[in-house]
Amino acid sequence: MKYLSLIFLIVISSCLSPEKDKLQGGEIIYSDYPIEPVNIRNVRLTDDFWLPIIKRVQEQTIDFALQKCEEEGRFENFLIAGGQLQGDVRGSMPFDDTDVYKIIEGASNSLISSPNKDLEVLLDSIIAIIKIGQEEDGYLTTWKSISNTKSPAEWCPPGERWENLSCSHELYNAGHLYEAAAVHFKATGKSNFLDIALKNADLLVETFGENKLETVPGHQIVETGLIQLYRITKKEKYLTLAKYFLDQRGNAITHELYGPYNQDHMPVIQQEEAVGHAVRAVYMYAGMTDVATIYRDTAYRIATEKIWDNITDRKLYITGGIGARHQGESFGDDFELPNLTAYNETCAAIGNVYWNHRLFLQSGDVKYYDIIERTLYNGLLAGLSLDGKKFFYPNPLESDGKYNFNQGACTRSTWFDCSCCPSNLIRFMPSMQGLIYSKLENTVFVNLYASNEAKIDLNGENIRIVQKTQYPWSGKINIEIDPSSQITFTLKFRVPGWCRGEVTPGNLYSYLNNEAPISKISLNGIQLDMEIQDGFYVVERAWNSGDNIELEFPMIVNKVIANELVEEDKDKISLEYGPLVYAFEEIDNQTGYDNISISGNEELEVEYVDSLLDGVNILKVKNTVSSYTAIPYYSWSNRGVGKMKVWLDN
Repeated sequence: MKYLSLIFLIVISSCLSPEKDKLQGGEIIYSDYPIEPVNIRNVRLTDDFWLPIIKRVQEQTIDFALQKCEEEGRFENFLIAGGQLQGDVRGSMPFDDTDVYKIIEGASNSLISSPNKDLEVLLDSIIAIIKIGQEEDGYLTTWKSISNTKSPAEWCPPGERWENLSCSHELYNAGHLYEAAAVHFKATGKSNFLDIALKNADLLVETFGENKLETVPGHQIVETGLIQLYRITKKEKYLTLAKYFLDQRGNAITHELYGPYNQDHMPVIQQEEAVGHAVRAVYMYAGMTDVATIYRDTAYRIATEKIWDNITDRKLYITGGIGARHQGESFGDDFELPNLTAYNETCAAIGNVYWNHRLFLQSGDVKYYDIIERTLYNGLLAGLSLDGKKFFYPNPLESDGKYNFNQGACTRSTWFDCSCCPSNLIRFMPSMQGLIYSKLENTVFVNLYASNEAKIDLNGENIRIVQKTQYPWSGKINIEIDPSSQITFTLKFRVPGWCRGEVTPGNLYSYLNNEAPISKISLNGIQLDMEIQDGFYVVERAWNSGDNIELEFPMIVNKVIANELVEEDKDKISLEYGPLVYAFEEIDNQTGYDNISISGNEELEVEYVDSLLDGVNILKVKNTVSSYTAIPYYSWSNRGVGKMKVWLDN
């Protein structure tokens, strides 16, 4: 790591060689997800698309974010809270601590797949700073520890511990602490960060619950964090508290309800519609899915399925983004999907991927990966610039070059006062390869396509899988299977929704041609006469070293229309190629931009341009009088301020 400032040198000597610790705990008494993701430790990316992005985060974005955290006092706050420095709280958000936690989580994910001793030492020094800010009983929210009479944000009044949980983010801070500490422990085997998290979690267990402080978090994520601690320690008290926080939402007897904005308007098992702040919502839905699975709770499972249906059928952008309104960073009404003023917070896209991944691990239903893929390549990836140092907080589907949608800017920004999205991208990106494969009993799922080498332990048998592809620019995939010895098992190859004739599950969007391209699968050079089963090609056989699978998902330019109830997109068309949504930027179409339309008589061409936007497939739309160019949506606004639109007049 290039970045190692004086503030870290102050404490680095105390943490260069923390002891490794093996935790003891009780027996597991609950079930967990039946399908298991293949750990990122065992998936080495060699991909020309994702690997450069992840390397950029590892080599550029993490350093950049750490520098910003120091400039804006994130680290000083821990030292002030611990009495080693004097001063008022720095920063402008009650959850500024979480930026540090999320960077640690992302860096720890990076350590799992790309060991780096300098980075590991740097994380140890940051963890030592965090420990200084933790109070004796385990409490850890720096702005509260520094002063109970001053708040960093005018919208949240100061007060004693737990006094203003609707806005104080004390439990949100705890949740990101637990998530990060769990990943750091898995990455390094060290308990220095985990000990801080467990001490804080024990305080929460002592403080909250029946006949204690009976209330709920204002911003969810502590629930999934507690469950991560339960998985590591096998201590049921963390799982119990996570379920308690969810069970009490909407319970007006135990606390004054926060309302729909916080998803605290009715009990979670009665909720059927996605409402309120979108990030809070998907974090809560992820926690509900954990509880549904671990406790085998049918009421929780039914609720998450109904909410998922509501989002997918009525509240999902074609990019996979969620959250229509700037006001409250919230879901809108059914079919309320504006383009210019769309919010689609990057954090919400990340949260939606986390949630849909859980839903897949619970059920094995291909529809959840259709949402994951669409979100990954479009609504999520758009949040990060090509140089790794500029970001989108919201992700609209149209720009007039004037409306300052991005927290005061109409293009990408280097940082934000509320920097949750940049640090969340750091948290997520280095773990992306963990979405590619999963396994269940005698079955291996191939869920996403990216060049990689994977080692999979299937019931004690070692299987090596080598995947080669130019996806998302090409739909041809070559997969070599190399078991340590002949072994019979099932491989399930996901056929992407766009190749099955589905834009998204449900009827919110559809393809105009309404005909799915004919995909193919071959084994050792011989094409298999095989039907798609529930979205997968399913091959069960005795596999030998050197067996080869070839998949072909023909990519065509697809024209997409929205449900007629989406007023904003009436009589409009958007274009896709493979998993990518396309956008028209003014910089590529300086003549006649405002008149770009699709009539149905155009000639549509695809061309790979290596010198443009780090290498992309562009779409050429040609009619008798003009030609227009579209680029992948994720890459827009990397060349300055200008107009952009995804939906074109028909």
